[in-house]
Amino acid sequence: MRDLIRAQYGVVTRNQLRECGMSRGEIQYLIRPGGEWQRLLPGIYAIDGKITTQRREAAAWLHAGPSGIITGPYAIRHFGLTPAGPTTVDVLVPEDVRRMSTGFVRLTRTTRMPTKTYTVGPIRIAGPVRAIADAVRGYSDVGQARALVCEALQNQTCTFAGLATELAEGPSRGSLLLRRSLRNAAKGIWSSAEGDLLDLIARSDLPEPEYNVSLYAAAGGEFLGMVDAWWQRAGVAAEVDSSEYHLSAEDKERTETRHNRITRYGVQVLHFSPKRIKASAEAVLTDLRIAISSGSAAPPLPIRATPHRAYGAIGLT
Repeated sequence: MRDLIRAQYGVVTRNQLRECGMSRGEIQYLIRPGGEWQRLLPGIYAIDGKITTQRREAAAWLHAGPSGIITGPYAIRHFGLTPAGPTTVDVLVPEDVRRMSTGFVRLTRTTRMPTKTYTVGPIRIAGPVRAIADAVRGYSDVGQARALVCEALQNQTCTFAGLATELAEGPSRGSLLLRRSLRNAAKGIWSSAEGDLLDLIARSDLPEPEYNVSLYAAAGGEFLGMVDAWWQRAGVAAEVDSSEYHLSAEDKERTETRHNRITRYGVQVLHFSPKRIKASAEAVLTDLRIAISSGSAAPPLPIRATPHRAYGAIGLT
């Protein structure tokens, strides 16, 4: 019994205890109010009363049975990604499994059990593509969905093509935010903050810019730098100044040098923090509107722009 409990991270089922020779009375004594053990789920206990992420996973897997595969927010933690919630442990089970969701465990019956899985101790988890897609399918906030997809692609946890294939082959229910996040990525949106700027511009009367564009001097072809959003005719660039995605102490001088190189050719570069994009949307639009208006009234700048397309729009129709 000690070996079993150790292998299951301090979680054990009533049936396992009975098979090891423990009586019903002994079990009831240990899980009594104020007792040494704590009930996690019906018939599943933590031996010292502590509830951890690992123990929730173990309890969910024990409840689902040996065919269960953990997916969604709990699974993506194992690939170094940051979930936005929920606290529910999502477990995929074959469609003939008759067990029900309970407590913090949500069972999803499916005919599409993952073929790529990983083992963490006794627990099986879905591969990154399925786990990420299932996590996004459970979100209701586009910012959270976009942040997860951007993080996964930036960290090369999975590929754009893999997520696009999962989108095409998976259920349509809950797929809206996954589809939207991938469309943003195909446009060159590399962070949730950049996505917020895209949404703000899309809702406004501003002309649509190109995103994540490389700028070059038309004469000589000198590379000037990349900008987050670019209005070619107006010669206006917008930059999302997010330390999470772009800046560190070591990068500051390099960023200033790039800014000076771009503005030397007459480009108006406007900088916006993620906080300002959310909290002062109208002020952001006003700044952009004034810059675009003045730039459009002037002669075109000697700048050549090349949009960066890291991903193709595979399977996004």
